[in-house]
Amino acid sequence: MSASILTVPDRIKFDEAIELTQSFLSQLKTNEFASDRIQDFVAALLQTANGARGFFVTYLTSPDPVCDEPRAEIIAGLKAHPDIAADLLVKNIAMSTAQQLYHQRRNDPEMVASSATVAARTTKIVHQLNLPLIQDLCRELVDTIHAGTGSYSDFLTRWGYDEEQKNAIAQAVSKLIV
Repeated sequence: MSASILTVPDRIKFDEAIELTQSFLSQLKTNEFASDRIQDFVAALLQTANGARGFFVTYLTSPDPVCDEPRAEIIAGLKAHPDIAADLLVKNIAMSTAQQLYHQRRNDPEMVASSATVAARTTKIVHQLNLPLIQDLCRELVDTIHAGTGSYSDFLTRWGYDEEQKNAIAQAVSKLIV
């Protein structure tokens, strides 16, 4: 598949975003994807919630080391849609942190390592983006955990995190607040 074929549909579905991101990563790994198109491709994916979710789930969980050090062009593409990027990155830190505990409890070191990789990659992206909005969302998440209510209540309830997981999330997210 050539880079010219990788175009993002206006109404992209979640599974389509995953497929496109997988193709993108394959081309990135083999230097088939033109550097001057990376930013635009990532920005196009982040225009919609489905595209952004598909990008992050694929990029952050990929076994490929090409995802361990985000390229400047990828960071620039994420900055094109800071609201969507910030929201999903904060939630990814929370989810990967909680999942590490879940997998530790199930004695699954392979999945613990996988969740730790997601957390580490997300943290690198957060630091490189350096968006004030991420700081604000991190504070909101920590405040929600400490108060037991707030803007992240629905998120925490939806995933059924217990107190130990919430405390771990608060610690992890607090480290991102400058």
